[in-house]
Amino acid sequence: MKLHFFRALSKHPERLMFLTILLLLIAGVLFVFDASVAEAFYQFGDKYYFAKQQMIWVGLGLSALVVCSFIPVRVWKMVSTPVFFLSVALLVLVLIPGVGTTVQGAQRWIVYGGFRFQPAELAKLAVIFYFPTWLIHHQRIGPFAFFTSLLFGLLLFQPDLGTALVLMAICVGLYVSAGGSWKYIVGFGGVGILGVLLIVLVSPYRMQRITAFLNPETDPLGASYHIRQITIALGSGGLFGQGIGQSRQKYQYIPEASTDSIFAIAAEEIGFIGALVMLGLFSVVFIQGFAIAEKTKDPYEKLVATGIVIWVTAQTILNLGSIVALVPLTGVPLPFISYGGSSLISLLAGSGILIGIGRRTA
Repeated sequence: MKLHFFRALSKHPERLMFLTILLLLIAGVLFVFDASVAEAFYQFGDKYYFAKQQMIWVGLGLSALVVCSFIPVRVWKMVSTPVFFLSVALLVLVLIPGVGTTVQGAQRWIVYGGFRFQPAELAKLAVIFYFPTWLIHHQRIGPFAFFTSLLFGLLLFQPDLGTALVLMAICVGLYVSAGGSWKYIVGFGGVGILGVLLIVLVSPYRMQRITAFLNPETDPLGASYHIRQITIALGSGGLFGQGIGQSRQKYQYIPEASTDSIFAIAAEEIGFIGALVMLGLFSVVFIQGFAIAEKTKDPYEKLVATGIVIWVTAQTILNLGSIVALVPLTGVPLPFISYGGSSLISLLAGSGILIGIGRRTA
């Protein structure tokens, strides 16, 4: 019976992917509660506040996953153009004072009643649906450069460099997967790097982040504070961790402890070995996702599947890279783990589309 179960998983990568995502979601709810307990009690007088909110998001996200897994990909292809231009319009609207809401200096959300929505999350899905509609026919650099630069620029105005980099990774990955020339990507990438450097030079807070990344000792109570506290958390974890619930850095030492920096709290409690297990779970999601894309015969479905896997992979690498100080802090959430509604629901919806492609291919 057990042998049959594992054989079924090996033949159906979407099943193993779904089970792994469930494990990551369970771990996410646990660590969101653990990392936010002090902040939740201080702000709302309820230490379970963020955990309860996260459970609602998980429920909505899993519902989106199930529904999206049964919608044929041709439906997404039919609506790809209006959805893409709707996402562009929302990225413009969020920049308008009175429409977009500013939180901690970033204008990334549209709030309606008690509902808060981040248009950048819709933009990721919109790109994955829209770009393949013409990339399967041609890979001209002009349309690719125009649409990619448009989205990248709108995200930088929010400002949200982390999401802009994830979106750039999706666009470039789709272009190359469709057969686009690397020489165009190298040239386009060179221009993009120069643009990012210019933006950093004229943006004081981004320059502070770069300086803190290169030399954490420069401003230990200011620009370097965040990364120094993360480093303390990682170092405190040791090999086997302090134990679940025993983090000290969660007591409002690490900013964004339940969102962008949640892996630092997890590593402090479960240690190096536990962090490796978590990384292993993410690796399973990536590998099974690419296996689904590889098995898919339809060109459009293959690119959609590839785009979704690149999205999850790039966002995970960027988040973990900033936590272990391989790249400057960028402010992107860790997929399936970090607290937040827009990101989690959109990721699970995308995962549902990928799982549906895998099931129909099998």
